[in-house]
Amino acid sequence: MNTPTLGEARFASTKSHTTNDDVRIPERIEIGADPGIQFELAGPRAKLFFDPKQTREGIATCGGLCPGLNNVIRSLFLELHYGYGLAEVLGFRGGYSGLDPERGDEPVKITPLFVDGIHQKGGTILGSSRGPVDMAKAVENLIARGVNILFTVGGDGTQRGANDLYQEARDRGHALSVVGVPKTIDNDVGFVSRTFGFFTAVEESARVLDCAHTEARSVHGGIGLVKLMGRHAGFITAGAVVVGQDVNFALIPEVPFKVDAFLAALKQRMLVITRRHRRRGRRGPGSARRRRQRARCFR
Repeated sequence: MNTPTLGEARFASTKSHTTNDDVRIPERIEIGADPGIQFELAGPRAKLFFDPKQTREGIATCGGLCPGLNNVIRSLFLELHYGYGLAEVLGFRGGYSGLDPERGDEPVKITPLFVDGIHQKGGTILGSSRGPVDMAKAVENLIARGVNILFTVGGDGTQRGANDLYQEARDRGHALSVVGVPKTIDNDVGFVSRTFGFFTAVEESARVLDCAHTEARSVHGGIGLVKLMGRHAGFITAGAVVVGQDVNFALIPEVPFKVDAFLAALKQRMLVITRRHRRRGRRGPGSARRRRQRARCFR
C-alpha cells in the first residue's frame, strides 16, 4: 500500500514538524494478530516534489451533498495558501463535469475572501454533479491550465475516477498529483475509519427514529418503520440505533436474514403486552390491578 510518487522530492517543506516516510500503520492492531496491510502514515514531508511557489492546485467536489463540504474546501485552501504558500488554487465548478471545458463553467480562483464564512453554509460553494467525465479531455484541460495537484472530494465512485485521472496523466507524461478526500455519509469507503458527514447523518437519523417511536407508542399495537441510507453498509443504521436505543429490530446489509424468521420475531414482540409501546404519562388507579391480571394470563 505504498503511495506512488511522481519522482524525487527536491524542495524543502515550510513545515517545522514532518513525518518520516518509513513509518507504517498496520491494518489490524490486535495483539498477536496478523498486522495485515501496512499503510503510510499521513502528514507533511520534509521534502516536496513541487516547488510551492510555482504550483497550481485544483479542487473538485463530486457526488451527493454532505455536511462539511465547504469546510473541506476552506481548510484545504487555508493550509495550501498560508501553510505552503502555493501560487494559486482553482475551484472547478460542478464536480468532474467542471474538468471538461466543453461542459463545465470556468473554474474560479479561490482566495481568502472567497472562502470567508463558507464553512457556515450548507452544500458546496463549488457545486457538484454525478456521472463520468471524458478523462482525456479532463487531463488535457488540467495540463493546459498548469494544474499540478488535484483534490477530489467524493465517495467511492469519485475516488475511482481520481485514480483514472492519475493514470491518464501518467500515460501522457504529465506530473499530476491526485489526492482523494473520502466523502460519504454512508461511511463505506474501504480502509477509512470515518468519512466526514457520517456523524451528522447519524444525529439526523436518531431524530427521525425518535419521531417514529413517538408515533408508534401513541397507538395500540403501533409499529414504526424507518428506512435509512446504506447501499452495502449499515453504519448509519447501527449508529442511529445505538444513539436512540428505542429500536427493537435493525436490519443492515452486512447481516443476512430470513423474512419468515423476522416476521415471527416481530409477531412475538407485539404479543408481549407488558413490553408494548405505551403512552407516557401518569397511570390511573386501576392500572396496577390490570397489569397483575395480564401477567397471570401469560404465565
